[in-house]
Amino acid sequence: MTNDVSSTEIATADLSNLNERELKGKVNELRSRIEKSERQLASIFRELKINRTDIDELKEKRDSLNQQVKEKVAKAQELRDKRDEINKEIGEYKGKRSNVNLKTQELFSGIAGLKEQRDEYNKCSHGSVESLTKAYEAELDAFLNKELPLAVEIKIFQKLTDISKRLQAANKANELHAQIQESYKESKGIHKRGDELHEKIQTLSDQSQACHLEMLESFKLADEIRKEANTYHAQLTDKITNINTIKEKIDPLKTSIANNRKALSLYLERLKDLQLTKEEHKVSQKHNDAREKLQKNARMSLEDLKLLIEKGDVKFSND
Repeated sequence: MTNDVSSTEIATADLSNLNERELKGKVNELRSRIEKSERQLASIFRELKINRTDIDELKEKRDSLNQQVKEKVAKAQELRDKRDEINKEIGEYKGKRSNVNLKTQELFSGIAGLKEQRDEYNKCSHGSVESLTKAYEAELDAFLNKELPLAVEIKIFQKLTDISKRLQAANKANELHAQIQESYKESKGIHKRGDELHEKIQTLSDQSQACHLEMLESFKLADEIRKEANTYHAQLTDKITNINTIKEKIDPLKTSIANNRKALSLYLERLKDLQLTKEEHKVSQKHNDAREKLQKNARMSLEDLKLLIEKGDVKFSND
């Protein structure tokens, strides 16, 4: 319970029954209360100043960290956009590579078909175009320029027909072989293009992976910094709550000081009146004593004479 004086108590206080000693005791008590309350108030203001300084520091740290979080998140989003853009480009190159691979498969499938046809023609020809041409020319020369029995001419003619078919097959095999060579030559260019596309895809994939890892690191750092910022924010919230709690003590103390000062003023005024009455009574007593001395024509002090003059008991003539 508090011993502070309320405004109601001040308004209803009856000081007429208190003596000087009691009044002085009450004055000292009230002064002690006021000094104690003022010390408490000063202590509160010092505590508030310290807490407000802490709040400014905590706000600065929290806001600085939140700014870092924004920067890290912005950087991570930029990296994500860059990664997605690279992945889109990778998709385009993969589409091109798929077309190249499809064309390569078609080309090698065509080469396989040409080889099969060429081999069939080679089986029919049983010789090269050069050797068959020489054989055909030799048989034709014999058929045209030599005198041969009919049976031999028939055999030569049949042989010429056979060589002619084989020569056609050899020529066809050579044509197919040339097509195969051309296809192989074309396949080298396609294969080179495929390698270039693969290398480009690999380079872009490395870039995409680097962006992805850097993005994850930025998000991770942002989370770590955010946790630290939240710690400062929690401390800041606690400080503000503490300050509000401290502030709640101010008004009651100010009211208490004001009430005690009003009460002190009343007690001092009553004490002053009491002391004044006491002094007046003392002066009156001295005056009576001085008058008695005057009447008895007894020895008086200067103070007695002064008092009698002030009261008009002793007058001096101008004559």
